[in-house]
Amino acid sequence: MKYSNFAIIASFFGLWLDSYISNKSQLIFGFILILTFGILHGANDLLLIERINLNKKPFSLLKLLLYYLIVVGLGALLFWIIPWFALLLFILVSGYHFGEQQFQNIEKSNLFKFFEFIYGLFILMLLFIFHVQEVQEVITNITSVSISESYFSLGLAITTLILIILGFYFSQKSIEFRSKWILETFYLMVFTIIFKVSSLIWGFAIYFILWHSIPSIINQVVYLKGEFNWKNFGSYVKTAFAYWLVSLIGIAVLYLLFKDIQIFNALFFSFLAAITFPHVLVIYILFKKK
Repeated sequence: MKYSNFAIIASFFGLWLDSYISNKSQLIFGFILILTFGILHGANDLLLIERINLNKKPFSLLKLLLYYLIVVGLGALLFWIIPWFALLLFILVSGYHFGEQQFQNIEKSNLFKFFEFIYGLFILMLLFIFHVQEVQEVITNITSVSISESYFSLGLAITTLILIILGFYFSQKSIEFRSKWILETFYLMVFTIIFKVSSLIWGFAIYFILWHSIPSIINQVVYLKGEFNWKNFGSYVKTAFAYWLVSLIGIAVLYLLFKDIQIFNALFFSFLAAITFPHVLVIYILFKKK
């Protein structure tokens, strides 16, 4: 079975579960998925950097770790000093990262990279527009800024328009893209149903795990080991375990210090953002090299 077929089946299974579990259970299961596969897919960045840098002057592991921690630290510091800018940057960077994953096997011009960015941003706008009040609360808790619902509607409208124009343009330029775009349009319809029916965290978890994190893990295993199988996946998990464990400990400390669910949600997303910045950079370099 192709992975995309599995992802569709699993997504609708997630929607079926939505009818049988409470919002609190969805929140718990959603966080569990994000804390496992979600963090795991970015836990081997140092190994990827070593492999990408294979034919160049080697870095020491300590030096790589130092650079990585500096980027994470700067991201966390940015959320502390200028939270609204850090959150905006996180959304923009995540948008490009999501789009990049979906269209990784297509030759890319600068305009196509912009298309990937709009595609990923459109997915986020879809998620936000169906859960405006919850998203507004998270934004306010992080930045102390209240965002009007009209901004989310405007963001969705702009990304939709640009997506249609660029999708039509690249469909005329490339037969390969045309067949891919038809399939991606169907996937966007699936994402719309998921976000509409599910709660914020559960809907995000379904997309983030099934359509981003697991495909990314598969790609990374293939890049590092040559092919994907359970043995190579086990090796991938083994090398990622230490970083994954440190991340979980950090989140556990945050939860113990800030048990208020709204404050924790804000800090949780801030933490994810801080560790996302270096991961996005590593994957960008990886795809560029490939």
